[in-house]
Amino acid sequence: MKNDKDPMKPAAFLWLIVAAMLAMGALFPPQALAQLPARFYLKPLAGTEAVPIIYESVTGNTNPFDPAETEIPAANGASFDATMTLSGYVKFFPLFDRSVMALMVVPMGHVSGDVTVAGKTVTQSSNGFGDPMIEFDINVIGPPAQRTIPDGVFYEPGFSLDLLADLFLPLGVYDDKQVLNLGQNRWYGRLGAPIIWQLGPWVPGQRATLELLPAVYLFGANDDYNSGNTLRTDPKYQLDAHLTRDLMDHAWASLDATWYKGGQAYINGTKEGSKVDIFGCGLTLGYQVNDNASLTVGYKSTIDSNNPGNLRMDVFMVTLVIGWHPIIEGSKRLKSE
Repeated sequence: MKNDKDPMKPAAFLWLIVAAMLAMGALFPPQALAQLPARFYLKPLAGTEAVPIIYESVTGNTNPFDPAETEIPAANGASFDATMTLSGYVKFFPLFDRSVMALMVVPMGHVSGDVTVAGKTVTQSSNGFGDPMIEFDINVIGPPAQRTIPDGVFYEPGFSLDLLADLFLPLGVYDDKQVLNLGQNRWYGRLGAPIIWQLGPWVPGQRATLELLPAVYLFGANDDYNSGNTLRTDPKYQLDAHLTRDLMDHAWASLDATWYKGGQAYINGTKEGSKVDIFGCGLTLGYQVNDNASLTVGYKSTIDSNNPGNLRMDVFMVTLVIGWHPIIEGSKRLKSE
């Protein structure tokens, strides 16, 4: 039977997958609008490794380093500005013929804004490292793990379902005398089930997907919140969606949407603020620079944020991802010699 896929160099095809999967913030910051990037859970060849460098500029009325979006009181509404740089490491390997991803990411940056404490409005800021995150993801429905280059060349996601678990480590910069911090001084995590549904043929320049991520955030207690108070947060539910389409062989675009609900906060057992109930949308553009590097640019914003009581956030992101595979790099060296 004739193969309807365009012929491609194995290296170029591999890094097209890596670029698409890791583009637009493969290692994501823990903020309300920081949904998982489009094509993040496409599977590359087992043994693939990558390092992303991500820059974000964020404005809004919540701390973008706090995944619970805890309401911070302020006169005339809170207003925060933040810049973030994230870097990390990701590795793919097979387990029981299933593709597994393990990653770690460390956020760093600056956040500042006006907050009201004891009836007085002051400017607070925080600089340094946020809480590191580790993630384990395993595919349970979909193509088997790709162990050879031909496996990668003929990979198609079809309908794929993963199970993931994230854990955030309470190691970020934290000052118990203020409410605005990069670190959250508590353990928290996330359980989710990423879904990919391939739309049409899996041919470079024509690939399209519908992707969903239902998930739940679970929070431990912060027993030293704002000078010795105890902060607890109910579970927060997440639904991300992406509709993606290739623009050409080495470029793609995605329409993104995200919804979060829940996360009621309690300070010393008393309700603080209101539950999170937000909807946001955005656009992602990705481009494969070469066999080992990809560049993406994106913008996201909340919807219905005119009411001062609603959560508001605008995010601009630029991502550079460097990826490699020992077999591919070895074959390139042999060819050059």
